[in-house]
Amino acid sequence: MARTKDPAVRTLLLERAAQMLRTREPITLRSLVAGTGVSTMAVYTHFDNMDGLWKALRQEGFTRLAHRMAEVRQSADPVRDHAALISAYLGNALAHPDLYRVMFDANFELEDAQAADDTLEYLVQAAARGRDTGRYRKDLDALELATQSWAVAHGLVSLVANGPLPRGTLDHGAPLLTALFVSVGDEPQRCERSVRRGWRLPG
Repeated sequence: MARTKDPAVRTLLLERAAQMLRTREPITLRSLVAGTGVSTMAVYTHFDNMDGLWKALRQEGFTRLAHRMAEVRQSADPVRDHAALISAYLGNALAHPDLYRVMFDANFELEDAQAADDTLEYLVQAAARGRDTGRYRKDLDALELATQSWAVAHGLVSLVANGPLPRGTLDHGAPLLTALFVSVGDEPQRCERSVRRGWRLPG
């Protein structure tokens, strides 16, 4: 008899596992379901086994990030859009700090190895549009700029979401991105205006 899957139970178990990892609690089948109202059989129903749970956990982080980036509406200003995508990245990490930490833990595989590349592609496309519209140098490597902007975002949010520094540290993001984009050819004042228009962090 087929076991019925419940998306709400799947999400519950993923978030519980992420929280336990963050607080360094030992994770077993029994400790995972403790207090959730579901049985250990739910792990097998939704993930086949604990290894499947770890893969799904990391995958969930990238899935939520992709959804967050997909919500950024493209405008006529690629530099604004690039900054907005970085803001979305930061907002996702702040909303899901437990999952965010797991996303970059190489001990766990992804269900779909393409997931990380797909999220990076949003930044690559914004960088390419900046180059093709004349905001950046004609010889710009879009992947290189996308990776550099991701590094800015990851560095900042790692210090805040799961780190020791206050949320106000994220305010450094806008000037850091401005400096990065100016370094690849954008005009300073125009760049600053574009970045500020795209810079939106959740309150």
